[in-house]
Amino acid sequence: MANPNDELIQRFYAAFAEGRGDSMAACYTDDAHFSDPVFPDLNGAEPGQMWRMLTGASDDLRIELVEHEAGEETGSARWQAHYTFTQTGRPVTNDVRATFRFRDGLIADHQDDFDFHRWSRQALGLPGLLLGWTPILRSQVRGKAAERLEEFNARDR
Repeated sequence: MANPNDELIQRFYAAFAEGRGDSMAACYTDDAHFSDPVFPDLNGAEPGQMWRMLTGASDDLRIELVEHEAGEETGSARWQAHYTFTQTGRPVTNDVRATFRFRDGLIADHQDDFDFHRWSRQALGLPGLLLGWTPILRSQVRGKAAERLEEFNARDR
């Protein structure tokens, strides 16, 4: 018998691959927590809103679920995103490792980890190559991402 949490991971990434941010949001608990190098601390409805924003922003997003596993309380996945970074028009392949904590058949905690310097070299070009390892660039990218999410939330109300 398949593990329901493993099926949840597969359903989550299938929705991502199909650009269905609402379906991704439905995979989270009401008090969910999400973090990654760009969005370090999202809570409640914010993770779902982030996925709605990101799936709606790209015309060429391609998602691959490379590997996944889950038990009763925790799980993990490795996935890749292939897309054009809209702010620069540069192609990006981001290799991400995710960890999950589940509660009541939903994702309660989700942490994505990727090499920010590698991502910034692809997405930003020379500035990412030269400054992607610095806290300054990471902070600037986080600030812009937070602004975009805030604007998206304001439009979505």
